[in-house]
Amino acid sequence: MTFGAAACGTLATVDIILAHGASGSAASMRPHVDGLRARGLAARAIDLPVRKAETAVPAYLAAAGDIAGNVIGGHSYGGRVASLVAASAAPGPAGLVLLAYPLHRPGAPDRDARTVHWPQLRCPVLCLSGESDPFARIDLLRGAIADLLPDAELVTWPHLGHSLAPVLDAVLDRVAAFTRSLQAPTGTRPVG
Repeated sequence: MTFGAAACGTLATVDIILAHGASGSAASMRPHVDGLRARGLAARAIDLPVRKAETAVPAYLAAAGDIAGNVIGGHSYGGRVASLVAASAAPGPAGLVLLAYPLHRPGAPDRDARTVHWPQLRCPVLCLSGESDPFARIDLLRGAIADLLPDAELVTWPHLGHSLAPVLDAVLDRVAAFTRSLQAPTGTRPVG
C-alpha cells in the first residue's frame, strides 16, 4: 500500500489531534500536547464520551472538527476511536497515531474484533506500544500489523505496559518525526 495526496490529504502544516484513554480526559493528554508543541508542532487534545468505541466516532468527529490533512490518534480507547474515524472518513486524515492500542481486553487475546476495520485505513499509521501491555499481547500486535497494516510503523519498548509515560520523550520524538514526514512536499511522497 502506498499513500498519495488522494488517499490522505496534503497541507503545508499539519495539526495533531489526540484523544484520551477510557480512564482519562483531554486534560490527561496535556503532557503529550505540551511536548508536541515544544517540538514546534500544532497539537490539541479532545474529550470523548466513554462508551463502545464504534458509537464514539461521531463524538470524535464533532470534537476534532475538520480532520482532512491532519494527524489524528490517541491513547488506548482514544486511538481505537481515531482508527475507526480514519477508516471511515472521507477525506481522511494525513496520518494516524496509535498510542498503546487496545488490541484486546486483558486476558482475552483476540485481535480480530478490534482490527476488523484496519484494512480500510488509507493513511500512514504509527503505532507505539509497550511490549508488556496487557491490552496488546506483543506477538498478536506484531502479527496484526504485519497482516493488516504492512506499511505501518510499529515502535515498541520492552518491559512497558499500557502506559507510555516512562518513555514519553521518545514517544513524542517519534510522533513529531512521523508528522513532519507527512508535511513533506507532495512530489516527494510515494503516490499509489
